Amino acid sequence: MPFVFFLLRPTLRMPYASLFRVLLWFITCCFPIFSVLAQKKSKDKNVRDTNISVSDTITANKSEFQIDFVNLYKIPFYFNAAEINQIKKLETDKDFPALQIAMENYVSKFGIQNFSRDIILLWKLGQVYEINKQPEKAAFVYRLALKHIRGKEIKTIQQYYDQSNKNVQVSDYVPLQYYYELVEYRRKVDTLIPPKSVFLNMGELVNDKRYPDYGPTLNIQGSTLIFTKRMRALTADRMKFRENEDLFYTINYDGFWDEALPFAGVINSQCNEGSAIISRDGKTLFFARCLVPEYRFDCQDCMGSCDIYVSYMDNEGKWTLPENLGSNVNSISWDSHPTLSHKEDTLYFASDRIGGFGLSDIWYSVKQIDGTWSTAKNLGPVINTRGNEVSPFYHPLHHVLYFSSNGHLVNFGIRDTAGIYHTYDIYKTRRLQQKWQEPFNIGPLVNGKGDEYYFTIDSKGKDLFYSKSDVDRLENLDLFSFPLPMEAQATSYTKIRGSLKDSLTDDPFKGVVSIIDLSNGIEVAPKYMREDGTFEFDLNNDNEYLLVIQGEDFFRIEHRFQLNNDTTINLRTNSLRYNKWKFQTLEFDNNSSVIKTEMEVDLDKVVDFLVDHPYIKLKISGHTDGSGDPDANLKLSQARADAIKEYVMAKGQISADRIEAIGYGSSKPIVPENTDADKKINRRVEFELIRPSPEELELLKQQNTTTDE
Repeated sequence: MPFVFFLLRPTLRMPYASLFRVLLWFITCCFPIFSVLAQKKSKDKNVRDTNISVSDTITANKSEFQIDFVNLYKIPFYFNAAEINQIKKLETDKDFPALQIAMENYVSKFGIQNFSRDIILLWKLGQVYEINKQPEKAAFVYRLALKHIRGKEIKTIQQYYDQSNKNVQVSDYVPLQYYYELVEYRRKVDTLIPPKSVFLNMGELVNDKRYPDYGPTLNIQGSTLIFTKRMRALTADRMKFRENEDLFYTINYDGFWDEALPFAGVINSQCNEGSAIISRDGKTLFFARCLVPEYRFDCQDCMGSCDIYVSYMDNEGKWTLPENLGSNVNSISWDSHPTLSHKEDTLYFASDRIGGFGLSDIWYSVKQIDGTWSTAKNLGPVINTRGNEVSPFYHPLHHVLYFSSNGHLVNFGIRDTAGIYHTYDIYKTRRLQQKWQEPFNIGPLVNGKGDEYYFTIDSKGKDLFYSKSDVDRLENLDLFSFPLPMEAQATSYTKIRGSLKDSLTDDPFKGVVSIIDLSNGIEVAPKYMREDGTFEFDLNNDNEYLLVIQGEDFFRIEHRFQLNNDTTINLRTNSLRYNKWKFQTLEFDNNSSVIKTEMEVDLDKVVDFLVDHPYIKLKISGHTDGSGDPDANLKLSQARADAIKEYVMAKGQISADRIEAIGYGSSKPIVPENTDADKKINRRVEFELIRPSPEELELLKQQNTTTDE
């Protein structure tokens, strides 16, 4: 079972996350801080809360900084003693501008082996970029180094830092938090639990309860799904069972997938077939065939454990005898998971051949004028890591490549006690100015604690089809479809960045940020704001959106905006941290407790807050001035507090036990009443939040869970 076995081989799971933690400890003692902030403010009228201030910044969507590694496909390893000596001299002289030029020149000549043998030079170059105040370049180099670092370099880096930084003051050290954000080593943001019942199992006509189903691919029309099924078959001596992989297909009729059927015998054999991709005209099928030693005749032209084959549909609608793509594409190792670029002139695939960056890399081959395929090349160190990169999928309409990896820095899977990721997440990267950009994790709505790989996306970009497993239980693989989240879509590369801070203290708020695509009715996966009150999303351009921010220390914020190019929205609002407040709009008519229309905007904020925070209670206090009969004032203040309570309960379906309404009459004035202005100050309705203690909150949540069950 080479397709599945490849992902299970213990030699493919190398412990690297624990090494990162050791490395990051050194980093906190090494790099100086340089930070540049620039903002441009303007007003925005589409803000629901008049206490919110907004500033927008528009920037062009551009390709990120990268280094061109000119020797990547020419030589395996680059070394030049004279250049190294020159770098050491400039380092000793602390001539950092010249040192940057010399190190950039040397690093740009790296071959693939340099990424495992000379990682120290990448670290040094990153430090030089920091000293020369070029954080974007430093971030690129640090990310690259973290993807490719190996255990033995830890000691080298330790010695380097111990010697070169022994006189550095503590105040010069880069805070760990800053470094985390710079290299995106940790998860960029936390996210909410995905909505329930969003995964759609493709049904028993496709998925077999007895066998794993995986490796889906769609034709361009989205009407035929081809996938791999791993079944049991008798061995050649018919004495026991073995596992066998074959290609199956299912056809969609009026929205329903029909019974899955196996491909004809010319495609399926006694060896293992899977991981197919079909051309746009439906007449060319690429797939992997893997050798089963006892049936070597069916794979007599195999070069390695798995090879990529091609078959063509003839004029009678039958598939021709599969042809091995040959030594330009295949190797003596494992080659599988083919995918075609949308122009069908480039074939991408996964391979664990010698000469790559890690255990399995993404490679590519270009179709020549004569129809043959060029010698395969590695996709490079930005995409490939020292871990595994598998399951490439090229979007049928855009220059966007998706793939699965357990070696990239942002991963939503589980880690073992040593902090090592063992699970695969799906990533996407796009090609700009002939360069593949930094891969982006498509998020927790798709990537869970288990493995996510073997996937495809329909040509409309609406649904993702993939095999999903529970953690470390590969035997239960089934095919699922899932509505493609916004940030996973091929065109969602326009940045929306923002922040929320206290309008008085400028302190950042904590809360949850949601964005709704009003143009298409799609909600983007919510995110927690970072510790500095900032947030960031990748969205589709030229759409109208609703930004919703919720937290325990401020009223819900709703902000509509039209996205045109990269945008920054900085918001400020009043704080509820001190729990008690009043609204200027709550002015009742004389001797009246009737809620007026102009009061409803602010009262709706209270309603929204209680809906968003079901464990927080509210106290409403009614107060009058000292004029008139005290008993009458007491009754009037109670009636007004009760009226507000009834409004909030009815509008938000809030239970009565969460709201306490008390009228105090004129017994609690704020100021002595010497003027009418003093009386106006004392006439008020105050709101106070009653927050549960951490222990009470945990108990309430447990009770709520028990009630739901």
